[in-house]
Amino acid sequence: MRILECDCCGLRHALGDLSPDRTALCRRCGGVLASTPSNSLERSLALAVMGLILVVVANTMPFMSLNIQGRVQLATLITGDFALYDQGKWELAALVLFTTVLAPAVKLCLICYVLIGLRMRRPPPKLAFVLWLLDYLRPWAMIEVYLLGVFVAYVKLAAFSTIVVGPACYALATLLLAMVALDSMLDFDAVWAEMERRGLVAKPAAQSGEGLLLCETCNLVGPVGSGSHACPRCGAQRHHRKPNSVMRAWALVITAVVLYLPANILPVMTVVSFGSGESDTILSGVKSLFLGGMWPLALLVFFASITVPVLKIGSLIFLLITTQKGSRWRLKDRTILYRIVEAVGRWSMIDIFMMSILAGLVRLGSIATIDIGTGAIAFAGVVVITMFAASAFDPRLMWDAAGENK
Repeated sequence: MRILECDCCGLRHALGDLSPDRTALCRRCGGVLASTPSNSLERSLALAVMGLILVVVANTMPFMSLNIQGRVQLATLITGDFALYDQGKWELAALVLFTTVLAPAVKLCLICYVLIGLRMRRPPPKLAFVLWLLDYLRPWAMIEVYLLGVFVAYVKLAAFSTIVVGPACYALATLLLAMVALDSMLDFDAVWAEMERRGLVAKPAAQSGEGLLLCETCNLVGPVGSGSHACPRCGAQRHHRKPNSVMRAWALVITAVVLYLPANILPVMTVVSFGSGESDTILSGVKSLFLGGMWPLALLVFFASITVPVLKIGSLIFLLITTQKGSRWRLKDRTILYRIVEAVGRWSMIDIFMMSILAGLVRLGSIATIDIGTGAIAFAGVVVITMFAASAFDPRLMWDAAGENK
């Protein structure tokens, strides 16, 4: 029997061993407490190795080619990053490179480091630190969002050019499937349990109902030592709640609100053809898709790039205000709202990825080029800052303020 704490509402549960392929949910808010996929470590290692092979293919083979009036432009996965850098948009180049190439590759390498290390007679050092790094890296690997940006760019370009999809694009789509399966398969509790069995981390003392703290790194609900809040298993510093959660979330939300105005007023992209250029904001880009008869795509971009940021900022403000007022109104629904906000914010990167692909492909000199505007930097800032704001907010504070957690 072990004690688990819901990281969404703070309710603690006593739970026995779960049978394979079962999931335990919080009885108060419905959050996931534990999941036990069968053969988790072996199957996860196979998926991670396959993923690394696909990463190599996706980054070395042709990704897409464009043909306009006999002029052919070939692009790889990182061509758009170089195009953004050449235009002086190094911030966007670094963000796109990190979320589409570095974060997925590093994530797979770290998983292989841990799982292969646990199979070795003498495991490598710093496995606990690698698991901590993996936890923070997971939201920033955005291959699925990038592929949706590829689809939007493909539809835009196919209207006036010939597009050939290369093997790297198919490798990236397969990599997406592998990483989705890996995320659902890898059981971090099983990894920590194996590290305990191998003596790589300390086994925690017996749990009781009093004097316990949740470790956000390894999810252990362990006793508080005298004068120290360090986790007895992984050594990470623990806190009763995220430090200065409400203040940090407010600061980030206000920053996102300030950036949202230039993100929607300033041009995000300028199409230059035969010496004349036409600038687009996010909203005018949606309008041109709609007028061109591509209304399903227009709705998709409108939802991801305009509706989602507005709803995310509004939802975070709503959660912060109700928490500070100690509201008891629909606590479970507000917790579900927080989980939605945390999950969907990254999808607003569709427009940024689409623009990087267009900038990399449409480089045909006087025939056609695409310049990325300052509005794109402000919009990317809104997306990243709201992701940090959602991470900074501690939803358990809603239940604390309502008097539900003694």
